[in-house]
Amino acid sequence: MIVRSFDEKVIEMYPDVLDFGNLETLQVNVGNRCNQVCRHCHLNAGPRGDKMMGKGVMIKIIDFLKAHPHLTLDITGGSPELNKHFRFLVEGTAKIVSRVMVRTNFTVFFEEGMEGLPEFYREHGVVVIGSLPCYLRENVNKQRGEGVYDKSIKALKRLNELGYGDTLELDLVYNPVGVHLPPQQKELEQDYKKYVMENYGIRFNNLFTIVNAPLGRFKTMLDSSGEYEKYMRLLEDSYNPRAALNIMCRNLVSVDYRGVLYNCDFNQVVDLPIRDEHARVMTIDDLEELIGEGFRIETGHHCYCCTAGSGSSCTGAIA
Repeated sequence: MIVRSFDEKVIEMYPDVLDFGNLETLQVNVGNRCNQVCRHCHLNAGPRGDKMMGKGVMIKIIDFLKAHPHLTLDITGGSPELNKHFRFLVEGTAKIVSRVMVRTNFTVFFEEGMEGLPEFYREHGVVVIGSLPCYLRENVNKQRGEGVYDKSIKALKRLNELGYGDTLELDLVYNPVGVHLPPQQKELEQDYKKYVMENYGIRFNNLFTIVNAPLGRFKTMLDSSGEYEKYMRLLEDSYNPRAALNIMCRNLVSVDYRGVLYNCDFNQVVDLPIRDEHARVMTIDDLEELIGEGFRIETGHHCYCCTAGSGSSCTGAIA
């Protein structure tokens, strides 16, 4: 690999930045099944995804959150709604924690048995964060599949009818279509809001710009086009020290479908779990102990995507 170790790059200026801070968000990846096959997906998620969280792990998550009601629960996938126990997790946590967020792709609303999802979200006060990688039809369909754009617009209109984008929070996610970094988040948010309001009468709260991680299906695309090293060099050359101070893994722990703990969803892909001082892999059963003692954050070359340009987190730019 031609890029410098991420650890070395970061601690050169901020020696303690890779020490975990305070837990604010518990991110739960309930599985890799998805009704889409997106080109930028770091998980290789798709309709055949078979790594699905069971109810037993969810019960442990709910029990942990009962003792920590100040936390935010961030539910992701795949398309998390395709886990058969998804509603059980939402119902078991919505009245416990301060905030439940679900990362959706909007088109799942039109899958069999999913028709009432918008109403379910409204009933439980869920923050909906949905992928719309561009406000133009051609770019969305190129990245996510033919027909995705029109279904997404239809879903957004339904959410607006239920109060999302007004009394309930509705956020959109932008991912670059090509091999480049996102533009400035606030400026792009203004462009999004103007376009979707003028053309569809749609309103939403925030736009989150996210740098594509060089993992999964996106890495496969980079490898096949011979652009992997070019992209990694772009990420390293665009390293922003201010973003490094705000990396999400300092305040977030990610749980995979088995209940294993990670510093982020990306580390799940490259099998970098959180380990204790004896190199034992830690699970949801150990989370109480983990946050009490603190730990060192595990990193890899892919971490450059979180510190490039304006930085990137699950809630967008960080610098």
